[in-house]
Amino acid sequence: MKAVILAAGEGNRMRPLSYTRPKVMLPIANKPILEHLLVEVKKAGVREFIFIVGYRDEQVRQYFGSGDRWGMSIDYCTQRKQLGTADAIRMAEGLVDGNFMVINGDIIVSQKDIQSLINKGTNAMTVIEVKETQDLGLVELDEDKVVHIYEKVASLFSNIANVGLYLFTPDIFAAISQTPKSPRGEYEITDSLQLMIDQGNHIAYQKISYWLNLSYPWDLLTANESLLDEAEVENLGEVEDNAVIKGAVTIGKGTIVRSGSYIVGPALIGQDCDIGPNCYIRPYTSIGDDCHIGSAVEVKNSIIMNGSKIPHHNYVGDSVIGEGCNLGAGTKIANLKLDKKNIMVGSIDTKRRKLGAIIGDNVETGINASINVGCLIGNNTHIGPGAIAHGIIAPGSRIF
Repeated sequence: MKAVILAAGEGNRMRPLSYTRPKVMLPIANKPILEHLLVEVKKAGVREFIFIVGYRDEQVRQYFGSGDRWGMSIDYCTQRKQLGTADAIRMAEGLVDGNFMVINGDIIVSQKDIQSLINKGTNAMTVIEVKETQDLGLVELDEDKVVHIYEKVASLFSNIANVGLYLFTPDIFAAISQTPKSPRGEYEITDSLQLMIDQGNHIAYQKISYWLNLSYPWDLLTANESLLDEAEVENLGEVEDNAVIKGAVTIGKGTIVRSGSYIVGPALIGQDCDIGPNCYIRPYTSIGDDCHIGSAVEVKNSIIMNGSKIPHHNYVGDSVIGEGCNLGAGTKIANLKLDKKNIMVGSIDTKRRKLGAIIGDNVETGINASINVGCLIGNNTHIGPGAIAHGIIAPGSRIF
């Protein structure tokens, strides 16, 4: 069986992080979302993959190549214009033979649930019960079949969500050829399935138990927590005397943890990092490769991407910091409102009481800069000494 992975989209709701990379390449626990997904699919016995790529596709191609490093084979199709999921799947018609899987590349599901779907042997989709239905496709079920699929409707009538993991027979291609554009101007695979249902076809479903759905940047923090709880512990670096390592902490090759550093797991530190001296890294923190966390710095429950520097008297909590960033001495990121209410980003309720900043690539701050809760900072932004950053800041901005 082959798996078709939908990885062509930018992921607009992931901005500013997706300005410089496709959504599927955003790191969680120091690996792209897509890599975590592939590992689970491979565990279920699938070895042949077709990636439908588009936006900044060179990053996906360069990272995964032919798949040899993971013991799998990967072919690529390029969707030049992102015209929807059905249009993307149509591109794989000549590359699959018999039943095949289709998976949204920006989710993470488990080997067990993937295997259960494969065993269905017919057109089927996966679903899960959710508490929050905002921005999700919902599904209406009747006994052993799907009777209706709704794409991101406003009214609440169901708590059964479409996961984005499917098993298809070749019949799906005939339905795709008859699928009209949706009101959003795209060819949606959910419309193709609804067309099959309306024509009397049986569409089965499989309820699953594990789903990491990543819609907004702060969802990366929740996913990071989940994956760090399961991470294997390994120390390939150097830990100096008088550094304290507590709990499950993984340290990459070439990394040095200097004297006085205090690290509490679960935490993950990449390769060739310079940690300390005298810093405090708290649980559920992932630090990428070539990073510097310096003296009197505290980092908590955050994702720090490759090549970023947090070197002097900084506080970073519940934040995502892109690649190549540098925080000036004394820069602080707030992560809790004084009224302790949920943090809003624009008009969106993040459902989080604690959220710091989401910072794009190559952002620099001057000394004693302050960044308020829920701040989204576009890539290549400069925040001057003593400046206060808040709200949604466009790429390339200058804040003084």
